[in-house]
Amino acid sequence: MENFRLNYELVKKFIIEFIKEEVHSNGFNRCVVGLSGGLDSVLVAYLSKEALGKENVKAIIMPYKTSNPASKEDALATATHLGILYETIDITKIADAYFKKEKEMTNIRMGNFLARTRMSILFDKSREFKALVMGTSNKSELILGYSTWYGDMAASLYPIGDLYKTQIFEFAQFMQIPEKIIAKKPSADLWPGQTDEKELGAKYIQIDSILTLYVDQRKTKDEIIAMGYSQKIVESLLNRIKKNQFKRTLPPVAKFSPRTFGLDFLYPHDLGK
Repeated sequence: MENFRLNYELVKKFIIEFIKEEVHSNGFNRCVVGLSGGLDSVLVAYLSKEALGKENVKAIIMPYKTSNPASKEDALATATHLGILYETIDITKIADAYFKKEKEMTNIRMGNFLARTRMSILFDKSREFKALVMGTSNKSELILGYSTWYGDMAASLYPIGDLYKTQIFEFAQFMQIPEKIIAKKPSADLWPGQTDEKELGAKYIQIDSILTLYVDQRKTKDEIIAMGYSQKIVESLLNRIKKNQFKRTLPPVAKFSPRTFGLDFLYPHDLGK
């Protein structure tokens, strides 16, 4: 754990200023947060409220019929505690209208569809509220591609996108988020019994240790394995990083002109503000 420890007072100040700068420089004063009741979204809601004020933050709570009822309860409790605006939209009828027409809906397909449905609603609500969409993905998820492309990965900014999940746990304690939420097993709650660590095949402390060595310290696969980490887990994680690279980049553009979007037509996203 020592390798992950940060000065969380400084981290908090930095993220709050980051949120203010990114929101205001793009001509907005408000944000919307997809509040699932999970630790990441709760933490982002706390930080957004401190950065922008409770009247400028709106939580959108979007349960599906198989969602854990405790998740909705935690989301509602968080919104009430923070005093932020919130709206609950049950997405069961929307999703089921599509699911009933499909003959073979796997858990992965259903989970991705639910994530994209939620993000469609969230972006529509951002238009209504004249706000930006807060991303709630953490560094572990982004590196591994353990999220839905154009689903929960779609956002205006990522306040906690450079914090590993292990650091999120510590930061949440510093932010005095209820222990009930911190202690929950990390889960996207996309289907009953689903948990992050079960799908990834390892505990987050082990996952993040390997990711830190590979990404931040630039160790090779063989060097990491030689340090005593499971070859099976190391190879599984590195394979995830490589096969999901497409999620972390702009879609490729076929270049014909002198200046091409994403290649040499490059400007800050807040150009002209």
